[in-house]
Amino acid sequence: MNHSQQRGTTGRSQVRRAELIAIGRKLFADTSYDALSMDDIAKQAGVAKGLIYYYFKSKRGYYLAIVEDSVADLVARAGGDAELPNAERVRRTIDGYLQYAEHHQAAYRTIVTGGVGCDAEVLAIRDAVREELLATIAEGAYGRRVIPPVARLALVGWLSAVEGVTLEWIGALAAADDAEEAEEEEGAERQPDRGLLGALLVRQLRTTLTVIGEFVPECPPPPLVALVEEPFDQLGDLAPVT
Repeated sequence: MNHSQQRGTTGRSQVRRAELIAIGRKLFADTSYDALSMDDIAKQAGVAKGLIYYYFKSKRGYYLAIVEDSVADLVARAGGDAELPNAERVRRTIDGYLQYAEHHQAAYRTIVTGGVGCDAEVLAIRDAVREELLATIAEGAYGRRVIPPVARLALVGWLSAVEGVTLEWIGALAAADDAEEAEEEEGAERQPDRGLLGALLVRQLRTTLTVIGEFVPECPPPPLVALVEEPFDQLGDLAPVT
């Protein structure tokens, strides 16, 4: 999938295009779409404005290419290690998802919320990544990517909750970073780390899979005891009961 205008077929052109996307990801991570003009982008990237037009045709094309690159990164990070046992893969998927959100907060918000102005093409990219993540979870839980409608709806509900929780979490992390000293003085509670949040989401997923089994007999809850092991640390009372 590629909605941006690609130019050049040589290896050097592909490398240059990738470099511009990497620069753009950093720029849009700190500044909103509307606040960056093509002149600003070119100046901060240290390139001629015409070079960006050459590879991406427009500012919007450049932005879409950056979003697509971010989505590919998220999917690869979340859905990797296909050779692992199913339960292990589910755990790695959740941890990879949270790791991406934690370290690429602006890109994650763009993917989940649909980007600037709820752009239709950005929404399509978002829907595609949701489909891939749902399929990855289904495959890890049931060994197949296509599941009955009721089971799918239940997983959609869980994933929607994951998105909302993750947005809230990274927003709180950003606020805590901005006011760290003030929070320490006031004794405010710190946000959970990625391991603890991952354990919470795993517990919720385990409950969802149990409910799915009650409504869809052909999708019995899989044995997910492996989900309580590494990399989720400090599980405590959040660990799924075995």
